[in-house]
Amino acid sequence: MAEECAPLRGGNMKRIAVLTSGGDGPGLNPCIRAVTRMALHLGVSVTGIQRGYAGLIANDTLELDARSVGGVLGRGGTFLGTARCPEFMTEKGRREALRTLNRLGIDGLVVIGGNGSLTGALQLHKMGFPVLGIPATIDNDVNGTDISIGVDTTLNTILDAIDRIKDTASSHQRAFLIETMGRNSGYLALVSGLSGGAELVLIPEIETPMEKVARIIEDAYIRGKAHCIILVAEGWKPGTRALVDYLKSLQAELGFEIRLTVLGHIQRGGKPSAFDRLLATRLGAAAARLMIEEGVAGKMVGWVGSEIYLTPLDEAVAFQKEISVKLRELAEIMDQ
Repeated sequence: MAEECAPLRGGNMKRIAVLTSGGDGPGLNPCIRAVTRMALHLGVSVTGIQRGYAGLIANDTLELDARSVGGVLGRGGTFLGTARCPEFMTEKGRREALRTLNRLGIDGLVVIGGNGSLTGALQLHKMGFPVLGIPATIDNDVNGTDISIGVDTTLNTILDAIDRIKDTASSHQRAFLIETMGRNSGYLALVSGLSGGAELVLIPEIETPMEKVARIIEDAYIRGKAHCIILVAEGWKPGTRALVDYLKSLQAELGFEIRLTVLGHIQRGGKPSAFDRLLATRLGAAAARLMIEEGVAGKMVGWVGSEIYLTPLDEAVAFQKEISVKLRELAEIMDQ
């Protein structure tokens, strides 16, 4: 954490704000709780911004105290709410957001979210306002952190679905395509497929011809397997629906009947796991302490090598984090 720190605004902080933005996911509430309770412990008041940047522009806020964040550790989603906000992408929208922060007497802002949310935090930082970011995205595609809040719970949700689908797939001798979230990143599909023993994983980062998918299914049938499970990230091209149509046209040759399960938004919900609760608590508490006690701003508070790690916001959002080559190679070996 040997990063150069930005100075505090006008001396000691009296009030900070916290918001959640972008896609929701398990672990956001524990993070809000940690930011709030650490700030209060340090004698600083906390304002919660509702509905992300949209609420910041509209001055939609509430006072947070120790009791208002009680009982949220086991709740999925975010009690502050979140929303997409195209207006914040404009200079006028950001000026309105900055006006709200100044009118409320807020000295620093903690933003919890993924690449888009952290990019917004960077824009406020460039306008001279002290901001810290915390990575929270189920895609796990943010630079400067080994894992983001929400990833562990989401993987366990997908893995539970794989195990359940395997039961019915084996009973009926079927091949199942299971579509996970991941428009630009195949992390969820890759790791859950590797952990769940899938025969094949299809992700946006790797071109896989549909003919290969058909061969994998046919080979599994010929080898006498009771099922065939294929994980498909929603961003894989030419797309899950096109693949289903193609495979059903070859139904007689493949042996297995083809079925599709789209997991959808079930992946975003549910109680956060123990890991996500602890990760969110550590990152949230660290962000509040670093901002209030050390004057850190313009950084993202991440988790690298089991330690708190600071990355400049411009580096954190510079590009999408790539999936580990070693992980991809391991998945290819395990698929055989």
